[in-house]
Amino acid sequence: MDKSIYSYDKYKEDEIRAIDARFEAQKIAFAPMTFQAIRAMLELGLLELIEAAGDEGISIEELAEKTKISKYGAGVLCEMALGMNVIRLTESSTCQKDEKYILGKTGWFLLNDNLTIANFNFTNDICYKGAFKLKESVISGKPEGLKEFSDKWTVIYEGLSQLDERSKKSWFEFDHFYSDIAFPVALPVVFGNNPPKTLVDIGGNTAKWSIACCKYNPDVNVTIVDLPGQTAVAEKNAAAAGFADRIGTCAGNVLDETTKLPENADAYWMSQFLDCFSLKQVTKIARKIFQAAGDNSKVYVLEPLWDKQQFEGNAYSVMATSLYFTCMANGNSKMYRFEELRDAIEAAGFRLKDAHHNLGSNAYSLLEFGK
Repeated sequence: MDKSIYSYDKYKEDEIRAIDARFEAQKIAFAPMTFQAIRAMLELGLLELIEAAGDEGISIEELAEKTKISKYGAGVLCEMALGMNVIRLTESSTCQKDEKYILGKTGWFLLNDNLTIANFNFTNDICYKGAFKLKESVISGKPEGLKEFSDKWTVIYEGLSQLDERSKKSWFEFDHFYSDIAFPVALPVVFGNNPPKTLVDIGGNTAKWSIACCKYNPDVNVTIVDLPGQTAVAEKNAAAAGFADRIGTCAGNVLDETTKLPENADAYWMSQFLDCFSLKQVTKIARKIFQAAGDNSKVYVLEPLWDKQQFEGNAYSVMATSLYFTCMANGNSKMYRFEELRDAIEAAGFRLKDAHHNLGSNAYSLLEFGK
């Protein structure tokens, strides 16, 4: 069922009051510094202490003492957090001398909401420094910000296994958070009527979906297609899960003409994969699948489509992720709308057979194509 709240009409309206629009503009103007203020509060433990204080609140003196930072340092961070509605003052606070801080609703989400945590760490550890090259990336069509990690990589996927541990953790937690929540809902669809016995997992990454398939269905055999560095990791994970005999790999760049896909599989699966490519490349990949697929093969595409979101916060997150692709990942892909992704796949000869929107709490779409 399509529960999306978005239509193009929403973006034709501009009913915000001028004074509120001015405030929104200030948030943008100071965004880099306010982001770093919250990062500092998280890493210094200030927000955790404020949360632990509960409704009684905690004073700036107590915060400074417990975190071993100056009253000045704790003060400037807390004042900015007040302005951002991350923390609030207690009802008993009547003047600066007796001010006590309590956690606001926004602060609660920063500390406890897995979506926010994944997005925040991903932005900080993967995107923040490279985002300064966003303009250059738009001009060149290349991920100019990627040079923050290496000037030898053309796309970020080449170096995922070489990232430092903190950056690697943030990248994979971001990637897996979005797709993993949809997996339990997608499995009954894929393995419903006439379940596949052979499945090709294109862009299988660390083998999470392939392992989930083998656990869900005892008869399926999976082949993961991905870059050599990723298939090496996938093989280790598949073996550790006890599925080395049912999960194989095919190493190669799917865009490379020399990379041949397994033929006549019952199903071809791509989870959060096609957003890593331009629309022309999406069609090229779909043509390669079309050539390999049998007449009755099914092609499944799992993607968060920004115009099929139920909540504004989800749509905003999906839109923002496109900027990561521009300046860090590859310079030419994005998070797509439903129609543009469908049309790019159908241009290869496939036809959309079914569409399941709003899967999982992150509102994924599962599209099923056939010849």
